[in-house]
Amino acid sequence: MNKINVFIRGILRKSVLKRRAFFFLSDFLLISGAMYLAFWLRFNGNIPANYIEALPYYVCLALAFKMIFLVVFNLYDISWRFVSLDVLIKVSKAISVGSLCMGVFIYLLRFSYPFDIAGFPRSVVILDYMFSLIFIGTLRAAKRVYYDGLQRTFKKKGEEIKVLVIGAGSAGESIVREMKRKRESPYVPVGFIDDDPGKQHINIHGIKVLGTRRDLPAYIKDKNIDEILIAIPSTDSKNIREIVATILEEKPVESIKILPGVTDLINGRVRLTDIQEVRLEDLLGRSQVNVDMQAVIRFIERKTVLVTGAGGSIGSEIVKSVFHFRPGRLIALDIDETELFNLANRLPHARGSLIPVVGDIRDEGKMEAVFSRYSPEIILHAAAYKHVPLLEDHPDEAVKTNVYGTKILATLAVKYGVAKFIFISTDKAINPASIMGVSKRSCEEMLKVFDRKNKTRFISVRFGNVLGSRGSVIPIFEEQIKRGGPVTVTHPEMQRYFMSNSEAVLLVLEAAAVGAGGEVFVLDMGEPIKIVDLAREMIRLSGYDPDADIPIVFSGVRAGEKLFEEILEAEEGTEATDYEKIFVARDSRKNDDAELFRKIDTLIEISSAGQDGKILTEDIVAVFKEIVPTYTPRKVD
Repeated sequence: MNKINVFIRGILRKSVLKRRAFFFLSDFLLISGAMYLAFWLRFNGNIPANYIEALPYYVCLALAFKMIFLVVFNLYDISWRFVSLDVLIKVSKAISVGSLCMGVFIYLLRFSYPFDIAGFPRSVVILDYMFSLIFIGTLRAAKRVYYDGLQRTFKKKGEEIKVLVIGAGSAGESIVREMKRKRESPYVPVGFIDDDPGKQHINIHGIKVLGTRRDLPAYIKDKNIDEILIAIPSTDSKNIREIVATILEEKPVESIKILPGVTDLINGRVRLTDIQEVRLEDLLGRSQVNVDMQAVIRFIERKTVLVTGAGGSIGSEIVKSVFHFRPGRLIALDIDETELFNLANRLPHARGSLIPVVGDIRDEGKMEAVFSRYSPEIILHAAAYKHVPLLEDHPDEAVKTNVYGTKILATLAVKYGVAKFIFISTDKAINPASIMGVSKRSCEEMLKVFDRKNKTRFISVRFGNVLGSRGSVIPIFEEQIKRGGPVTVTHPEMQRYFMSNSEAVLLVLEAAAVGAGGEVFVLDMGEPIKIVDLAREMIRLSGYDPDADIPIVFSGVRAGEKLFEEILEAEEGTEATDYEKIFVARDSRKNDDAELFRKIDTLIEISSAGQDGKILTEDIVAVFKEIVPTYTPRKVD
């Protein structure tokens, strides 16, 4: 009865009146027509007079029972354009229950007027049920059939983009269904390519699996393909590179596109808006990451989370990922108001739970106000100065932000009872050769002391370069390629570890969730990549030949740079965890806690003293060497 009351109230609302009136009137006519047609067929087109007299009563009974159950099963509150199999199943249930109830009612009252006039042939019950089911089901499916099928047939040729989809799994099936369903979509899928023998030559939504990847060049030519879509979110970079290399050998397609990896599809849904151009992250930084999502949900759900450096490449990805795990409040802190504004606009669905805050982590008063107002339970500290060559010239600023800013946040975290404080560190903190690296390592050491002396748990997570992050080598290469070159690489043997943004952040969140406190977690970065190979991949992806179309030149190693970055120091080892790609660094060196803090305070005092630049740098370097004995500044050769 409650559903019927809701239905009646809904009729009074103008927003639903038109749709419900249409379906109600249509069902009235179709159910009435089904009953008449059932009698007409039963008597071969010549209905006896006594049945003609009783027919209006049977029609009213059919209308009453069937339309009541159509209301009960919410079949007047559907989107006609997006009718699914679930809706058709509900139609079947409603008509089945309605017909059954009608039959029982007629049987029980078969000796009472008006049902004793002529009786009710059993075959009419079956025929009426079949016609009602067909008519009501067809009505509700009609609009989707039109848009998904017939309208596509009449689409103008100039509007079509012929797409060959690589991957006939769940993602491929889902995206093809979207292409066929969306009225405005220009995409016309012409076939699948999949290496699974069990999928060969089957049809998915009317689109055939044509063959395997080995057949790709032939089908690109034969089908006049405009675009190729790689629809395998779970695949890794190596596989993608092989597919792209095969396609680029032919070069007859306008573009190669791809669906995001599984780490970017946290909710598992695939949409047309997810389709994007193949990026360097897909070719080099994409791998399968099995993250304990339930552990991360338990860690974040309904908590107040503060993310510092929220406008940066890593910070913004942290904000985006944390939001998926349903925090109570998400405080996004950054000194750059433009990036915060852009972040909020990129996450309009997060409004309400997302609170942008403009502030400098070096401003102790402002940070105190933020902690007092919002009482964060989790801090993900990504704010830092990170550009190696610049910080070599301005070590005082590195100390003020990377060291002093971190100390302010850690002190307030203890004061306001924060449960966990996660510090984003770097592989440059290992055997540091730069101010940036040693400042991060000093923070790691400082936070270990904070963890030992307080209830707040402090955790550091190290990882390497993030593909495509702001200020990284990749945007620089992109700009150089757009200008026609040359692409500048510091040294032919220069190599770095790279991760995709989403992969790195999910691993950080998992490490934060499972960490007990005091750990320095090390992420498995895979194999290091030579920067010159990175440059060549980017040139090829842009449609040019390295060295021939776009030259590569070597400019020399800069101050603070190493040819390769280590993940561990000589005195460190690692311990495996129960979590894939996450290790714990062992540190046999023991620092005197009071002495360490004295040195940290000395660093902060020197950086704020305003001395002559040269003297200031030498003094800061000297104290850093005391804190991190393996720090060996690298000068330009």
